[in-house]
Amino acid sequence: MASQPSLGVASAGGGGPSAGLAAALGEEAATLGAVAIGQRGAISSAEANASAVGRAVLARGGNAVDAAVAVAFVLGVTQPSAGNIGGGGFMIVREAAGQAIAIDYREVAPLAATRDMFVGATGEVTSDARYGPLAAGVPGTVAGLGFAHRRWGKLPWAELVAPAIALAREGHRLDRAHAEELAWGLGTLREYQQRLSAPGAPAATHAALARAVAQTGDLWSGEDGAPLPEGALWRQPELADTLSTIADGGPGAFYGGALAERLTRQMQAMGGLWTLEDFAAYRVVERAPIEFDYHGHHIITMPPPSGGGVVLRQILAASEKLELAALDWDSAEHAHLFVEIARRAYADRNQLVTDPDFADVPLARLLDTAHVHARMADIDRQHATPSSRVAGGTPIAESKHTTHFSVVDSSGMAVANTFTLNESFGARVQVPGTGVTLNNEMDDFTAKVGSPNLFGLVQGAQNAIQPGKRMLSSMSPTLVLQGDRLRAVLGSPGGPTITTTVAQVLLQLVDHGRSLEQAIAAPRVHHQWLPDEIAHEQRLPGATVDALRAMGHTLVSEPGIGHANCIAVDPETGLLHAVADVTRGGGAAAAY
Repeated sequence: MASQPSLGVASAGGGGPSAGLAAALGEEAATLGAVAIGQRGAISSAEANASAVGRAVLARGGNAVDAAVAVAFVLGVTQPSAGNIGGGGFMIVREAAGQAIAIDYREVAPLAATRDMFVGATGEVTSDARYGPLAAGVPGTVAGLGFAHRRWGKLPWAELVAPAIALAREGHRLDRAHAEELAWGLGTLREYQQRLSAPGAPAATHAALARAVAQTGDLWSGEDGAPLPEGALWRQPELADTLSTIADGGPGAFYGGALAERLTRQMQAMGGLWTLEDFAAYRVVERAPIEFDYHGHHIITMPPPSGGGVVLRQILAASEKLELAALDWDSAEHAHLFVEIARRAYADRNQLVTDPDFADVPLARLLDTAHVHARMADIDRQHATPSSRVAGGTPIAESKHTTHFSVVDSSGMAVANTFTLNESFGARVQVPGTGVTLNNEMDDFTAKVGSPNLFGLVQGAQNAIQPGKRMLSSMSPTLVLQGDRLRAVLGSPGGPTITTTVAQVLLQLVDHGRSLEQAIAAPRVHHQWLPDEIAHEQRLPGATVDALRAMGHTLVSEPGIGHANCIAVDPETGLLHAVADVTRGGGAAAAY
């Protein structure tokens, strides 16, 4: 293993990182691959610099939460399409002694938000839920990381933020996956820019917004305005300044003081709703995880406002009832039954799961095996069931552009963390002068019952916009135990496909004896009730596709589903196996 880069913090300015740290991290990142095995700690993430930083934190005596904080801030620099500090997410922490806690730092609707704020004069849903400042919920990422650090962190906060500052200020080399991602983001930003500059938008807020979008485009491109190529050194000085403020002032510096005043003032100038009251009112919520047993293993996963844990529980309970473990994993029969289970689980999710602080969620019934078995009783082992015959609510959809990382330390403490801006690069604009990219999580609410959202799916009234409410999510950070010992740390991005991705990896590990590397490499399928179709990876064998079509399924091919960056623990040796899902979008694993 290469020598670990120093994470030293310069004495002047408190949060200022030592010069040359970014280059040292880049050299360390270049040595990492898709798989890493170690005894004392492991990290798997969607970007190599982030994984290198996580390993360095563990090697310096930090615990899994310290590493998670540092990794998350680095992803905000090196994978800004999903990890930017302008978003939010969920974290599962399992202490070395065994207690598990779910941390909800999901974004919330601003206090000035209204149920019909995205319904235009003609009664149609406008694009404001997807692009621009109105699309942004109040961000929770900095508060969530601060909550975890206050409770469990060992190393100083400023030291954990320092690598992200260095990578933003000194720059980092773009790998192929993230260069392509940034080029895509720049293209969609310029499409938005053209719409803003078209005749008919003379309002001052539109002018301020147009300037901000243009400035964001300049920051995301080279000096000639062209997309930055693979290998380019990308610097983000405004984000570095913001991170320095957070490092010096702690998490509260994001939600109060000069930085918060600047964020909210600039947002209002662009036509957004954020206020200082919104930021002061934001709270991280500690929740009891969903926990259940499956085939000799104990599963710990995320409760509402994520629907992921509910769907995962139902998929596994139904898999046990229908004895999927006895079937060949790669068979058409197994894929058919898996998607029929998912079809029914998502119908339940879409009807009954929402922010539990705003409505009653019948969680006990949704998790009850008797309820699950009754829901699956009409599955035909030979034929697809039309979704029109499966009772449920209207579907809730979210963007696939999320990011997940997993961390385990030498004590056995584990962190599964999934966070997002919603769509890739969120609302396609940064708050001027801050480097903070706005999320577009407001699109995860129901803009108008019966009208399609970003992904063409109609949504239910239980997910309607309310001030301070959290949007329904599919994010599913998950831990797997065998007895009292950690067996795996799982998670993925992918919007509605998150939970089916986690379920497929878990089932292969537990029921089919596959290694984590094999489980992550295997082709994936997905069904979410509506639209009534199986999404499948292009690598799914043609014979399986033909057999599913013959059963009455409609199939849609996808280049990839999910991006599972996970860790497994060998039950015999205790070795940590970190695997990054590099074939579906880059990343790296690290261990020591």
